[in-house]
Amino acid sequence: MADYLPGPDADYQAWVTNFVTYANANLAALGLVAADMTPVTTNQTTFNTNFAAHIAAKNAAQAAKQAKDEGRAGLTAAIRPLVRRLQASSVVSDAEKAALGITVAQEPGPIGPPTTAPICSIECGARLQHTLRFVDETTPTRKAKPAGVLGVEIWNKVGETPPVNEGELRFVAVDTNAPYVLNFNAVDGGKTAYYWLRWVSPTGERGPWGEQSQATIAA
Repeated sequence: MADYLPGPDADYQAWVTNFVTYANANLAALGLVAADMTPVTTNQTTFNTNFAAHIAAKNAAQAAKQAKDEGRAGLTAAIRPLVRRLQASSVVSDAEKAALGITVAQEPGPIGPPTTAPICSIECGARLQHTLRFVDETTPTRKAKPAGVLGVEIWNKVGETPPVNEGELRFVAVDTNAPYVLNFNAVDGGKTAYYWLRWVSPTGERGPWGEQSQATIAA
């Protein structure tokens, strides 16, 4: 059963005011005497005083927060243009910027060539088609390329024997997002395609070759 006393303080205060007013006006009919109401009215006075103080403090806190927020916004608006001047200034050193606690621009370092190799898997169920998927050897369960890598460089040879060196390979493509689908001519049906893959950086620097992979071209 719901409590007859309201939860919110303002509603509670209104309920008590009505209760006390009615009870004091109808003491005899209710079988009460004035002394019965004394603990109620005493505590009512204490509550009303403290509730009013609480409302005043809450309003003051909200006003103080708004004033604080406005002061911070004004201070930030004054700081930012000055910091932009300091960051653009040729006479302010990086050490001085660091001492001020402002951002020090960092020159990007060279990316360098990839140091790991891709692992290639081949789907060859479709006629005259291979689908190449590749991951990095250090993270074989993830699809993401290594940091600083543009994509994978794909080379292959179609024939009866595997290539013995790079000179026997044909460049296929640089693919930035697996999988890569390679289509063959009908004359290649039944032959074997051998693949060599390596990572390449945005500046064209190449990493080491991965392990050779191969699959038959379905006719």
